[in-house]
Order: sequence, then C-alpha cells, then structure tokens
Amino acid sequence: MIIIILGVIVFLASFSLKKSNTPFSQFAGGLRIGGIVLVLLGFFTSAVKQINAGEVGVKSLFGKVQNDVLQSGLTVVNPLMEVYKLDIKTQNYTMSAVHNEGDKEGDDAIRALTADGLEVIIDLTVLYRVLSTEAPDIIKQTGLDYREKIIRPITRTKIRDNAVYYTAVDLYSKKRDEFQTRIYKSIEESLKQRGFVLEQLLVRNIALPAMVKTSIEEKIKAEQDAQKMEFVLQKEKQEAERKRVEAQGIADYQRIMSAGLTDKQLQYEQIQVMKGLVTSPNSKVIIMGNSKTPVILNGDK
Repeated sequence: MIIIILGVIVFLASFSLKKSNTPFSQFAGGLRIGGIVLVLLGFFTSAVKQINAGEVGVKSLFGKVQNDVLQSGLTVVNPLMEVYKLDIKTQNYTMSAVHNEGDKEGDDAIRALTADGLEVIIDLTVLYRVLSTEAPDIIKQTGLDYREKIIRPITRTKIRDNAVYYTAVDLYSKKRDEFQTRIYKSIEESLKQRGFVLEQLLVRNIALPAMVKTSIEEKIKAEQDAQKMEFVLQKEKQEAERKRVEAQGIADYQRIMSAGLTDKQLQYEQIQVMKGLVTSPNSKVIIMGNSKTPVILNGDK
C-alpha cells in the first residue's frame, strides 16, 4: 500500500517537474515511468498474498474485518486490503517458576490458595490452537496478541478458582489427576467461547510450602517403614510355619518307623549291613557266640 502511494506521488511530481523551467525538467519522463513502475509493483505486492501452511488469513478493508477466511496458498485480494495471518497449528504457553523456562522471563508460576489456606506453586503448560472458522472474530475482539490477552489470564484465573476445592496435600498426591481433569474442563469451556481449542493441559509440577512438604515426606517414610516391617513379620511367620511343618513331618516319620519296626525287620536290616561289610575288600566279618549282635573285626589289623 505504501509503495502504491509513493508511486502516485512520484507520478504526479513528474508533471510538475515537466512544467517547470529548470534543468531537471528533462528527467520528468523518467520520473513518470518510475512512478508507474512503483504503482504496478505496489499493486502486485499488495494484491497477491501468500498464506503459509498452518496459517489462515483474515482480510480487513479500512478497519472493517471481512468474515471470509483465506486458506493456505497464493491468493489475489484487493490491494487496498490488509491481511492478518493467524497460526492455526498447535501452540503452547508455559508458566514456570524456573528462570527462562516459561514464555515470560523470571518466575511466572501460578500461585494459588488451597482449601486449607496454604499457597501452592503450580508449573503449567497449555497446548491449544486457533479455530480457523473463528479467526475473523478473534481479530475483531482480541487482535493478534491473544496469548497475553486470552490464554494467559484465563488459565491463571481458572486454576486459582479450582484450587480452593482441594487441600495442599491432596493436590500433591492422591487428587492431582482429579484436579488436572477439573481445570482442563473449566479452561476448555472458556477458551472455546473465545475461538480456541484446548488440546492438552500439562501440570508440570506442584510445589508445596517447605513445612508441608517435609511433613508429607515424613509421613510417606513412616508408611514405607510400616509396610517393610509388615513384610518382615509376614516372612517370619512363613518361616515359623515352615519349621513347624518340618518338625511335624519328622515326628510323624519317627512315629511310623517306631510302629513298624519288628524283630524280623531289625534282623533284616542287620543282614543287609553285614552283607555290605563282607563284600568289602578291607574287612572280614566273624560271628562269635549266640548274641544277635555280631562282632566285627577289621581284617587289616
């Protein structure tokens, strides 16, 4: 647009220069051609717009936003129109307590009060995208600075509004997933009304006051110690049961053997032992007297 205006000015100036009786009047023809070239160049640069992949264009003529949306590719428009380009790909906005990790420098984490009056610090990342059909309304109502005007304040407000329903300990442990689901639904609804789609909400970290964190860690350690002791006691009970069963088995064996050992059984066992000794190359067996118990003499002695 600026180039077109400049070309028109140069073109008109060439006529004034031609009428003047100065040595420069001879350059009026070249100046006129230059003005025409500038007008044509400005026309083509203003009329032909390129919308990149993952973007949409919104036209505005003298401040009035058009309702139709330009899709990606080359498009010819009125050279007097201004085209705003909006990114419709997935975008993220991070609020973190770590320096230079979030979208704003310094500590940008969300500080919220819980149901028990304690302050928790929440690191969060919002994944969202612009709804292409709502791009004209976003330009009309918000402009291109929607990250700071819509995404950031809605997210921070909804998190603070929902944190008051939970205690600090619940947010840190067993109800963290429930809290994340609750704030997701709340933020999703608000962003949808403004032309945005919430894709995912990532609660990166929830930091508690030092005294509460220490108390929780001590409680967890005590629970772990109790579970460990319970495991040891269970193991000892199992070992005692094993020994009892083993002792019972031995007692049953001895009882059965005592009941089944007769004189003939004992005589048979003696014969088997003597037979083994007789066949040994280093021993001889000599039975002396009428005793049932043999006297065994070693042949090597």
